[in-house]
Amino acid sequence: MRGVFLDTLTMKLEELDTSALESILDHWDYFETTAPEETAERIKDADVVITNKVVLDRALIDGAPNLKLICVCATGTNNIDLDAAAEKNIPVMNVAGYTGSSLAQHTVALILALATRWHQYSDDVGKGRWTQSPVFCRLDYPVMELAGKNLGIIGYGDLGQKVARLGEALGMHILIADSFTGEKKAGRVPIERLLSEADVISLHCPLTDETDTLVDEQFLGAMKNSAFLVNTARGGLVDEDALVAALRNGDIGGAALDVLSVEPPPADHPLLADDIPNLIITPHNAWISRESRQRLLDGVVNNIRDWRNT
Repeated sequence: MRGVFLDTLTMKLEELDTSALESILDHWDYFETTAPEETAERIKDADVVITNKVVLDRALIDGAPNLKLICVCATGTNNIDLDAAAEKNIPVMNVAGYTGSSLAQHTVALILALATRWHQYSDDVGKGRWTQSPVFCRLDYPVMELAGKNLGIIGYGDLGQKVARLGEALGMHILIADSFTGEKKAGRVPIERLLSEADVISLHCPLTDETDTLVDEQFLGAMKNSAFLVNTARGGLVDEDALVAALRNGDIGGAALDVLSVEPPPADHPLLADDIPNLIITPHNAWISRESRQRLLDGVVNNIRDWRNT
């Protein structure tokens, strides 16, 4: 059997144990990246295709007569034409739950950065401003003590629960938003209350029709003007123009994002402007610990193994 991995650069395989992957099929072809015009040629003889973000549409699936399994090296499957695959009885298998502690710790790191402004103080030290200080310390940026503050969690799956536990360890009070399904669960609060009471809001919900641009002008206007917004979930949860306006107008205290609606973003993306106050952006790397990537790769191997054993 022949396998093709279309975008290994998203995994940095040289840092991982790939022995199980190598042994699961007879032959592998590896490509760091695959452009749309290259995909058809690369998958035409493959039995198994692994893709992270490379799109497999109906035409590509139809043009790969040997294709028997599609493995998505990620959780989301929106880059696959699921109907076309189903019509040809080609399973599409993803991996869930691999980010674990990596994403949770990154989320809390962003919260701590917003609260302590350590990145700005560190930058000032590098620019020599501490050496110019008339006193022993600098107090240029306000610092928020998180203990006793309210952490609002929107999306209370595994990741939301991990972030909540870390927030509790910092002495924060946890507010959990009601489910978007309408199901009422004990201990949760209406989102309106969460927005009005939370000092930090962290997004961990999936991107669905109900949550698309959830964070819009109305959402931001209902937050405390001192509150922070953190998004390590999906870029489409946020109306990015509304967030830019809220930050520039001082309607909220700050924001930290690990995801944007377009990735990689164009150079003229509104959130990449250099005059937006109290904004931190990291390049979708909350998940990239070596441990997380190994779990993801192992999940792909397990999916192939399960498929072969059926």
